[in-house]
Amino acid sequence: MENNFKMVAKTMFGFEEVLAKELRKLGAINIEEGNRSVSFEGDKGFMYKANLCLRTAIKIVKPIHSFTVTSEEDLYKKIYAFDWSDYLTVDTTFAIDTTINSENFTHSLYVSQKVKDAIVDKFRATDGERPNVDIKFPDIRINIHIQNDHCNVALDTSGKSLHQRGYKTATNIAPINEVLAAGLLLLSGWDGQCDFLDPMCGSGTILVEAAMIACNIPVNINRKEFAFEKWEDYDEELFQKIVESCLNKTREFHFKIAGYDKAPSAIQKAQDNIENANLSDYIKVGQFNFFETEKTVDSHLHILFNPPYGERLDIEMEEFYKSIGDTLKQFYAGTDAWLITSNLEALKHVGLRPSRKIKVFNSHLESRLVKYVMYAGSKKAKYNNTEG
Repeated sequence: MENNFKMVAKTMFGFEEVLAKELRKLGAINIEEGNRSVSFEGDKGFMYKANLCLRTAIKIVKPIHSFTVTSEEDLYKKIYAFDWSDYLTVDTTFAIDTTINSENFTHSLYVSQKVKDAIVDKFRATDGERPNVDIKFPDIRINIHIQNDHCNVALDTSGKSLHQRGYKTATNIAPINEVLAAGLLLLSGWDGQCDFLDPMCGSGTILVEAAMIACNIPVNINRKEFAFEKWEDYDEELFQKIVESCLNKTREFHFKIAGYDKAPSAIQKAQDNIENANLSDYIKVGQFNFFETEKTVDSHLHILFNPPYGERLDIEMEEFYKSIGDTLKQFYAGTDAWLITSNLEALKHVGLRPSRKIKVFNSHLESRLVKYVMYAGSKKAKYNNTEG
């Protein structure tokens, strides 16, 4: 059996605990939460499975070297001294991605250039030839992370960010990131055991991620490629076995997932993305104004949505958020309603007391994921069992 090795899954602020839980469920060992990252151990097959299945990971890297570093000259020497022959040959194309948080290093592109120089100079000295850089489609992508005076060198197992699932071809104004959508769903406790509604669904990202969670579908099953597929030790047979094993663990979903949006263009885009994800049997979308709808089932309903923040659409924020609260209060009893917003001032106008507030980031915007519990009281309304 192949030896386990250390990997690091990178994520967004606030999702570290959720990602660690995902890793435990998948079968990782020695899991440790970090800052926007979780380290763990597994074998090659687990590396394939982690890339396929982790909903809240942005990237998975395999550390290969670490050292203290104080200057650019020091960095060059230590990268040069490392034995790169285990990972590269003169025929291997490569690219360098650098992240820095250090007083000694302030320019990530310059650090990438220095690392590249050290690697090609080493090959020239040992082999008489040098490997070439290919920024777009490299055989190996090397990840450099400098924190203060500590440098970690890792191989990028994923390639493009794992939020690029492969199903989204059409987007709306400021679409929500797929990893963010999945993380919000998992933070909200969504497990596919009731009906689900996104009343402002845009291009349908939250709906697709919700259906994938409900049916336990490997989240990156529609993705065209991962970086590890270009590695010398890539085992295609093993990868296919992992894919089949993950697909065998999908489950049936016996409730409804629905999405509303006022804009016909958004509904068309959502339908396209849902179809690309092969989830049309599970998700229904319709052109409705949420403020003119009511709950269509007597049973429990889980709502999660991403309303406009004001940065994206020219609307009257105070009135808009008040309408959210009024609609939930009057027409959505028996509902757990979650929403994310970076407009913390607008939240005050919802007029409901949130039972939870969780700090998250939507891109660079500090935001809150808030929960409103709409209890089904004694004056339970009789809902029309209609579409809309």
